[in-house]
Amino acid sequence: MNSDNDLQIAGDILEVPHLLQPPREHPSTVAEFAGLARSIAADRSQWEHLVRYDASSRWYHRLRTGPGYEVWLLSWVPGQASGLHDHGGSSGVLTVLDGALSEHTERGTRALGSGAQRVFAPGYVHEVVNDALEPAVSLHIYYPGLTEMPMHAARCAVAETV
Repeated sequence: MNSDNDLQIAGDILEVPHLLQPPREHPSTVAEFAGLARSIAADRSQWEHLVRYDASSRWYHRLRTGPGYEVWLLSWVPGQASGLHDHGGSSGVLTVLDGALSEHTERGTRALGSGAQRVFAPGYVHEVVNDALEPAVSLHIYYPGLTEMPMHAARCAVAETV
């Protein structure tokens, strides 16, 4: 009788060359982009000294680029919001680095605390808001790089949750 528990690897698995893949210099999968965001989040020395807070408009800084992708750092003072938007043809990973944000969609509101991640597909419509009493910082990775951010009129469900 075979079961998953019967699988054993004999010998040194690292000696099986076709199972080894060279490390990638740049991410290319959703999991790798999410991992890149977690890696940057964990190393505050990469981003903390760059953060600025601006009460008159949302502050943002392009932290890095790679083949086909961009990494952005954003700060949010209490009350700041992105407005209801999508990211055109870009997919993305949003990671909260510090503080807390809320994400509003037609399905409702989701609280995003420090360390929370959201992965979204092209055309995903949402609004990000700092409705807390403290500033927040977030990291956004877009693939392909962000070329448009169409704004949308408020929808009923979004308007009810804001």
